[in-house]
Amino acid sequence: MKAALKRALLLVVGWGFVLVGIAGLFLPVLQGVLMILIGLFILSSEYVWAHHLLEKMKARYPRLAGTLDQARHKSAEWMRRLFRREVAVEREK
Repeated sequence: MKAALKRALLLVVGWGFVLVGIAGLFLPVLQGVLMILIGLFILSSEYVWAHHLLEKMKARYPRLAGTLDQARHKSAEWMRRLFRREVAVEREK
């Protein structure tokens, strides 16, 4: 059950970042491309197409690879903090 919950949370968060990123392309407040990249990085652990899309983007836009690495580090840090809290809550039970 825990694995299914983590997967569902991962998908919701990943798609959430993608949707916020799309909105950020039109709103001056949000960094749309960065949010989309974070969402794609999160989704790439579940979807092969997202992983291939990220690889194509890195190959086609080498300057974007730096932004992609930044997005990967931010999403990895966020996921680490999220799941660390979840593990701590489960230990308390």
